Amino acid sequence: MPLTWKPSVTVAAIIERDGRFLLIEEETSEGIRLNQPAGHLDENESLEQAVVREVNEEAAHEFIPTALVGMYMSRYYSRSRSKDVTYLRFTFCGDAGVEFDQPLDDGILRVLWMTRDEMAACQERHRSPIVLQCVDDYLAGKRTELALLYTHPSVFAGGI
Repeated sequence: MPLTWKPSVTVAAIIERDGRFLLIEEETSEGIRLNQPAGHLDENESLEQAVVREVNEEAAHEFIPTALVGMYMSRYYSRSRSKDVTYLRFTFCGDAGVEFDQPLDDGILRVLWMTRDEMAACQERHRSPIVLQCVDDYLAGKRTELALLYTHPSVFAGGI
């Protein structure tokens, strides 16, 4: 039976404060990389719940999503690991609330704040080729209301 192709669904958060964007520096199989707080959609959660959880786990901040900036697809291929994954990323913008006194997720080295220009100057360190694209779209004012997203209750009940 042939393998069924399906994208890996991820979420990411754009958080701006005083012209700087919250990023995380993390250890990956490709070395130390920069990314927005981001991660995989888990079973039994909505996209909004996933992005709130990821910001909490990776950046130790409360996150209040206010809009969807965009939906992005990118492909990652690692020759050294024979890994080929297509990612479907939902990027949200919103407000950072309180900073929690807790350890960061495994592999996260630190949280930092960078300007758009500082991010552009180190694109080779970005975890994904769309990290800067998401910020540029945010700065261009691209926003969609969260009401566009609908999660059927069956997601939380384990199916119908």
